[in-house]
Amino acid sequence: MASRAGIDTKTALRLSQDHQEIKFALKAEFDTDTVLIHTGQGDLVIGGETYIGAGTLLAISDIEDSKELKSAGVTFSISGMDAEVLGYALNENYQNRPISLYMAFVSGGTDDVDGYLTLYKGRMINIDISDDVNGSNITLQTENRLLDLRRPSNIRYTKESQQYLYNGDTSLDQVAKVSQMNIEWGRAGGAGGAIIWDDRSGGSGLDAEGRQKF
Repeated sequence: MASRAGIDTKTALRLSQDHQEIKFALKAEFDTDTVLIHTGQGDLVIGGETYIGAGTLLAISDIEDSKELKSAGVTFSISGMDAEVLGYALNENYQNRPISLYMAFVSGGTDDVDGYLTLYKGRMINIDISDDVNGSNITLQTENRLLDLRRPSNIRYTKESQQYLYNGDTSLDQVAKVSQMNIEWGRAGGAGGAIIWDDRSGGSGLDAEGRQKF
């Protein structure tokens, strides 16, 4: 299991144990800043980043998993967040921004992370905000990035597409020219007088001496 992508040896060891203390961490990447919160209390360091404890203020919908290639989204609900987080929801261009959910294994009674794995990666598509006496409630709807497999990429093997992806790359500069070339096969030529087989001629593919033409 440790050889599987995204699961290191420490995480694989924790997965094999009967009793776990688990916390879920949410990473929402807005344009100007990244919101890092988790379902526990205090600070939690995952992958060199510090997540702030939100406790029960962070709720996560069910995550569907099956053998089929499906693209079920996940909904996150954040309650009682401060004005800074609310400002991101109101003022940021959040659509299609990355969002990730991690499952962290912590040592009992501490905030030390023994291992973690990625449960979900997607994009933000909609944010609903409601207010009550306890503050603002933010509901963040996301879509799974697997949806990209159903969308046309609109990328072609052309000079223009290659320049869009890799500016300065000249590997496809001659594609348009090659597509218009008229290549005549089956003509004798070259220093050695080699004969090239023209399949369009309807010939047998053998020269006058019965040898295979190339």
